[in-house]
Amino acid sequence: MGETVDSNGAEERPKWDNKAQYLLTCVGFAVGVGNVWRFPYLCQIYGGGAFLIPYLIALVFEGLPLLYLEMAIGQRLRMGSIGVWNSISPFLGGVGIASMAVSFLVCMFYNMILAWVMWYFFHSFQEPLPWSQCPLVDNITEYNQECVKSTPSNYFWYRQTLNITPDIQTSGSLQWWLVLCLATAWCVVYICFIKGIKAIGKAVYVTVTFPYLVLTIFLIQGLTLPGATVGLIYLFTPDWNMLNNPQLWLDAATQIFFSLGLGCGSLIALSSYNPQRNNCERDAVLVGLINSATSIYASIPIFSILGFKATSNYNSCRMSNILALTNHFEIGDKNITLDNYDQWFESLNSTQPDEVAMSNLKPCNLQNFLDQSASGTGLAFIVFTEAVIEMPGSQVWAVLFFVMLFSLGLSSMFGYIEAILSPLQDLHLVPKGIPNQLVTAGVCLISFLVALVFTLGSGNYWLEIFNSNVGSVPLLIIAFIELIGVIYVHGCKSNHFLLVFFSDDILVMTGKRPNIFWRICWRFISPLFLLVVLLAYVVVQAQKHRQYSAWNPDYARFPETETKDYPGSVFAIIVLLSVLPVISIPLVAIYRLIRCGLDRRSSERSGTTAAGITEPCSPLSITA
Repeated sequence: MGETVDSNGAEERPKWDNKAQYLLTCVGFAVGVGNVWRFPYLCQIYGGGAFLIPYLIALVFEGLPLLYLEMAIGQRLRMGSIGVWNSISPFLGGVGIASMAVSFLVCMFYNMILAWVMWYFFHSFQEPLPWSQCPLVDNITEYNQECVKSTPSNYFWYRQTLNITPDIQTSGSLQWWLVLCLATAWCVVYICFIKGIKAIGKAVYVTVTFPYLVLTIFLIQGLTLPGATVGLIYLFTPDWNMLNNPQLWLDAATQIFFSLGLGCGSLIALSSYNPQRNNCERDAVLVGLINSATSIYASIPIFSILGFKATSNYNSCRMSNILALTNHFEIGDKNITLDNYDQWFESLNSTQPDEVAMSNLKPCNLQNFLDQSASGTGLAFIVFTEAVIEMPGSQVWAVLFFVMLFSLGLSSMFGYIEAILSPLQDLHLVPKGIPNQLVTAGVCLISFLVALVFTLGSGNYWLEIFNSNVGSVPLLIIAFIELIGVIYVHGCKSNHFLLVFFSDDILVMTGKRPNIFWRICWRFISPLFLLVVLLAYVVVQAQKHRQYSAWNPDYARFPETETKDYPGSVFAIIVLLSVLPVISIPLVAIYRLIRCGLDRRSSERSGTTAAGITEPCSPLSITA
């Protein structure tokens, strides 16, 4: 992929080598770790098949229209997010700045997740796996009590990986192993970007396709494990009553929105390298469907393995009870088995209930073990690592799993970094003498230094704050203004970038106008959908008492996590993370408005005509 020169002698924007590179990059950006560890969890807690109904509705009326819109304006204007919104309307220039700010904040904590994945990957070659057994106390032949009270996988995650503090106010020190992994992760990102978009186009052939290979391997292995069908039945058995739960619809809408990466400027930047005549409508539908299909596909191996883990724990619990009954009632060792345990228990409990009560049997309920599934880091670094231990050849499966997570995260990082670099390059905010490689290095270095806060003992608490707030309200606001800006503001002027109406832009690029479905969605359904989701999300969050779960070995109910209130200073930071990324939107609009007024007064004093008024004063109209 090289740079060419247009008919006017101006340097054209680089292009993708081929269509496959572009599609793979977009798919890689959209399909991230959330498809593996959040979507299956939402299916689980909301009744499996029942969750798919609002999820698919949100995909059709919210996800695909917004995806099509972002790809179209990026391809038409051939700029990053800041340049795009300045071209649509100078009053909307703050939207591009907001998108870039969100991408910067997201990529900081997102790469910390890759650092954790890298740490687990390095330990996956050990025999036995370090999270399979408790370590011995130094110079003593007894096991570490924090590990004994919890589980080896919990101990490895909270103590040997995070070395977590008991609360967010206790910062702790930088963990050198996490600093090293974080630096390595940023070096990998930089190497992939060292030659710009061309290097990304080559890297995605591996980073995007490899996770599908691993998921398929896990699918084949998972379906052969005992208890796999239990997990799949649990995942996909619909609970239709859940459709009456408003939280289900809210989570389905936000999952579609965030999994596609809408609003952060990445898809605009990636689409800007397309040729003008590319069929962006087909691309949007294809990427959106692949993203959702991947989420469903990933759920099958994940929950077949979690079903295996739950069945294994369930049988271990019953074996413990068999031993207790055998010892208490002096029954022969081989008389009670897993197959006839229920019959023996019912018989003994009906004839000698007091004696059974004295046996101190554990409550063994398969449903409870299935309910212990988790999302996010809990699924990847605790639940799944416990399941891998029980699988034959556990080291191989651990290596494959964490390489898959790293590939998913790295391909998403490509989109976030491009959303930062593209606006900087398009607007020439960096002096021309500075090579792009140095600009990329500067962005990576600054991000690494700021992200060091996540390597502190309290770093996991801060990462959860960033994850919950940076990519929620700000992106919903940005996307809503994007729709209003393109559909109801765009059309106020006509130049070599934009025609009068958005439909005309689509006609120029694809040879046909968008059909009635897209136009209705852009004008009415999608803005209303987004507005309802935004308001509902804000109301739900406002009603919640903001708390966090702390890992505290001194907690009376340990190993349960301790629920604590956020201190006032931290709550203030939470509010700032929700507001600061989008504060540029009203600030830029106000600045343009003030400048417009000053220009009008200046033109009136000098007696110039309206033609002399600067661009911010151009009248805005509503498209038909």
